[in-house]
Amino acid sequence: MRNLTIVFHHAGGGHRSTAEALKLTLSTQEHPWGVKLLDIQELLDPLDLIRRATGLRIQDTYNAILRKGWTRFTPQLLVLLKATIRVRHSAIVTLLRNHWAQHPTDLALSVIPHFNREIAESLQPVGKMSGTKTPFVTLITDLADYPPHFWIERESEYIIAGTDRARQQALAIGLPTDHVFQTSGMILKPKFYETTIVDRVAERKQLGLEPDCPTGIVLFGGHGSQVMIDITRKLNESGSGVQLILICGHNGKLAARLKNLPTKKPIAVIGFAQNVEHYMALADFFIGKPGPGSISEALQFHLPVIVECNSKTLPQERYNAQWVTEKGYGMVVPTFKQIAPAVQRLLERATFNEIRRKTSAYSNRALSEVPLILEQCAKHTMPQTESPAAV
Repeated sequence: MRNLTIVFHHAGGGHRSTAEALKLTLSTQEHPWGVKLLDIQELLDPLDLIRRATGLRIQDTYNAILRKGWTRFTPQLLVLLKATIRVRHSAIVTLLRNHWAQHPTDLALSVIPHFNREIAESLQPVGKMSGTKTPFVTLITDLADYPPHFWIERESEYIIAGTDRARQQALAIGLPTDHVFQTSGMILKPKFYETTIVDRVAERKQLGLEPDCPTGIVLFGGHGSQVMIDITRKLNESGSGVQLILICGHNGKLAARLKNLPTKKPIAVIGFAQNVEHYMALADFFIGKPGPGSISEALQFHLPVIVECNSKTLPQERYNAQWVTEKGYGMVVPTFKQIAPAVQRLLERATFNEIRRKTSAYSNRALSEVPLILEQCAKHTMPQTESPAAV
């Protein structure tokens, strides 16, 4: 049995979800891999300067910013993070090398940005020692890279990209064409690849919704967002005629406020849901942030999407809005204050039918594609050579 180590962290939810989905798939397939997850934040805790000063890990600080909606400050946080990594480069490489010495692996897979140069260097045999180099693969969990020094590095060995844009970025940095692979989309949780059959009429009634009313699902991650209140109010005041399924995650206060809103059309307020795919199957369109995971989940159910893009949008997610527009998968608004006219335009018969035609053609098979790609990368194990950066 070949062994794989997946490097992840808890900043945002997509990296961990991707790692766990791959581990489950690879561990249970016909020819299973032995899969271990490496939380790089735990490994690098001794070097976390922010934790020393505040008691908070870098990833905890990032997640707090997301929860509170202070995303306008993320560009500055990224500059600080990149500078810290650059200063601590040698120490990070040393910690990683020590880890590989104690926990050898046949292949290393990163599903995180920022640290891929350090991971690649740590896997190189030291000095003039001959030996077998461990293949290193980076799986990009965004729709595109956000250079410099985000996902793709000159030291990157193999890249798995979910869009043509990300693939072209990898080729532009000089990686060989046979080291860059493109999948049909982002990796989703296994349940999103299963056929979901629901009785929409009965299930909507059970949620207190009207069976034949246009239904939007509103989703802003595991902790929801206060903007969900504004969206609900705007659509209600405009007489949009739509009903909403509002997923609030762990945010109980948000759920309570939404339940107390007076609305002309019914709304279903859901707390933390392990079965988001069930609610996706009950909706006609999606409203949310332009995260790669949220957009991809909605498209897996062929839902037209409405997302926001402005100065508060995470820098690495701004291309996602452009991608939605280019592909014709939905609409992008500069602010959710304009959600009512956007929904009105979306639901115009000709517009909705055209967008639905395009989303219905979307087919994401990434979770079954990536294991085959990893098999190819593992076969390329080779004796020590010059690093890709030097070739």
